[in-house]
Amino acid sequence: MVPHSTIQAAEFRDVVLVVHAGAGVVGREECDPAMQDEAQRQLQAALQAGYAVLASNSFTSLDAVGAAVRVMEDSPVFNAGKGAALTADGTAELDSAIMSGLDLHAGAVANVTTLKNPITAARLVMEQSRHVLMAGNGAEKFAIQHGAETVDPSYFITPQRLRSLEAKLREVSATLQSNAPAPAQPYDRFGTVGAVALDSAGNLAAGTSTGGITGKRPGRVGDTPLIGAGTYADNRSCAVSCTGDGEIFIRTVAARTMAALVEYRSLSLVEAVTEFLTNHLAPLGGQGGAILLNQAGEAAIAFNSPAMYRGVLWKNGKTLVVDGLGRVASD
Repeated sequence: MVPHSTIQAAEFRDVVLVVHAGAGVVGREECDPAMQDEAQRQLQAALQAGYAVLASNSFTSLDAVGAAVRVMEDSPVFNAGKGAALTADGTAELDSAIMSGLDLHAGAVANVTTLKNPITAARLVMEQSRHVLMAGNGAEKFAIQHGAETVDPSYFITPQRLRSLEAKLREVSATLQSNAPAPAQPYDRFGTVGAVALDSAGNLAAGTSTGGITGKRPGRVGDTPLIGAGTYADNRSCAVSCTGDGEIFIRTVAARTMAALVEYRSLSLVEAVTEFLTNHLAPLGGQGGAILLNQAGEAAIAFNSPAMYRGVLWKNGKTLVVDGLGRVASD
């Protein structure tokens, strides 16, 4: 069991975009202030990319979510796209999903290895196919046929993630030799990025992208690309993007559970996410967090892990970001 942590929750009004870049524990390397400064810059860039979209009536909340997530996928600081966590084989296997609150249309990809921006591929699945989830080579071939940008798999591998993998493999080896329980390393399990957005037409969207878990078995798929688990959007309730213990988020159908608490029990967003973390996630030993946004521009951010990268954009263009050390920057 993971020790239950105190839930940190906040609610906001007049919001059009919320982003997160993972919940968990900031490791020794990530405590470097320069790295945290870069994380703040990238969170601000993601919010500004989304704001540029929302400021134009030609684009939608889906466009804003895609723009914000792509910025974070392109940054080596976060565990998505470039900088993704590596499997036990030293490869990057990427998952992503996007969903429209207007009509419940959704698209997702899993275990892709050459698509530069998995969130773009997820939207292609949503709009250019009759499917919701595509995986592996089939997903890549489909996305490429519809114009997705590709890169060599080595593009995703960074020195930081290689060091994390090497440390993880050493721990596994030592554990096998000693027959001792494996030490808990929460920062190996978190780092997913995501966004939820509200456009001028009142439509919601959610998107999430991840590299998964450091040292995971090749082929493992977490909650991120599973609609209702890591990603969900419905204008009748809210848009949700999750980060945390993927297997538990799958078992609890996390994102849909929070939306259902809003829709059927009339809970506020902060009440719904707090209820989920307290009564669904923590009893199973899980840690993580979520961002939520509704049609009224009400937003909630909550997590029961020691840290969570997050950012908020208001209708007036003002922003607030919090890095993994809890440092706040506003504009």
